[in-house]
Amino acid sequence: MEMQSRSKMLRFMVMSLVFFFTEMAASMSTQNLDVQAQLKLLNKPAVKSVKSPDGDIIDCIKLAHQPAFDHPSFKNHKIQMTPNFHPEHAFAESKVSSKTKPGSSREITQMWHLKGRCPEGTIPMRRTKEDDLLRASSIKAFGKKKHKTIPQPRSADPDLLTQSGHQHAIAYVDGDKYYGAKATINVWEPKIQLPNEFSLSQIWILGGSFGEDLNSIEAGWQVSPDLYGDNHTRLFTYWTSDAYQATGCYNLLCSGFIQINNEIAMGASIYPISGYHNSQYDISLLVWKDPKEGNWWLQFGNNYVLGYWPAFLFSYLSDSASMIEWGGEVVNSESDGLHTSTQMGSGHFPNEGFGKASYFKNIQIVDGSNNLRVPKGLATFTEQSNCYNVQTGKGGSWGNYFYYGGPGRNPGCP
Repeated sequence: MEMQSRSKMLRFMVMSLVFFFTEMAASMSTQNLDVQAQLKLLNKPAVKSVKSPDGDIIDCIKLAHQPAFDHPSFKNHKIQMTPNFHPEHAFAESKVSSKTKPGSSREITQMWHLKGRCPEGTIPMRRTKEDDLLRASSIKAFGKKKHKTIPQPRSADPDLLTQSGHQHAIAYVDGDKYYGAKATINVWEPKIQLPNEFSLSQIWILGGSFGEDLNSIEAGWQVSPDLYGDNHTRLFTYWTSDAYQATGCYNLLCSGFIQINNEIAMGASIYPISGYHNSQYDISLLVWKDPKEGNWWLQFGNNYVLGYWPAFLFSYLSDSASMIEWGGEVVNSESDGLHTSTQMGSGHFPNEGFGKASYFKNIQIVDGSNNLRVPKGLATFTEQSNCYNVQTGKGGSWGNYFYYGGPGRNPGCP
């Protein structure tokens, strides 16, 4: 009798295991099919591919095949190949010299340019790999930011600001209508403590409230092991029209931004980068609203108009922005109960100055007459100034500027 009972139990255990592994195999098979389907959706047929020294593959895809046009809203969209208007003085700065003088910086490009370029009529797109999708919490979440990542300088409740684990050191303006922003940012490779943390430096163009209807256009550089699978510093863009809930994504990973430029790849690594007490390399970014079509354009450096976010993506930003922010952001996951040691900017505090700290210089806004202007009432904000800080200044060829950043965990920031 006992033998029979043991035999039944054994049979039950075997059947349970078989069922478990069958279900697991089916689940893995479904996930694999989903991953392959998503890769097919993101990676369009290439006219030419360039293998970058950093391990990226840059596919040169036909302009009309980019992911933006997968969405029904774009079905009858006529691609705007050039903006109708540039903000006044947008091209007035002289091209950066490759010879570095004290207080100056060198020209910058992208790593993949060392191995090739994309032909006219195509755009460069960083190829998404299977590992990229498998690192994401879900296929749906790939390429998207989590909620509550915007610094809210006016909030009176510091707990509300840090509960998302995001920390900032920014300069900002609000209380007016803004039609764009510009800045030159030096580029570093901050150290990241954990793969799910990131460090970025960017411009935010914001419209609406900080509730569920926030519109945001963002551009800058970032180090994000989770998104890219490495610690390289990369050019990026982001947008959302509902506070990161359902809309928007990084770079070209969903419908939204329309790229027209065949030379600069979103999400590709920037090369070279600044060194402590060494040569400084910076990028110039300009985002502005075309007064005629209403689209929001992005320009990289003095020569590259990259593309635009169509006006119809947004509610508030279809008119103007109500706040502009410039600065750094990190994720502080406090995994071991201590503040993260993830660096912001160069990983050094602002008071160390040029060649050591990160900076934003020539900070400007675009006004209602489509002119670049010095921002009025520039304020600063940081959650914990002993972890990451910001320090403004003005004068000379730098115009309005600030140094920002920090090391994260240190004796003053335990």
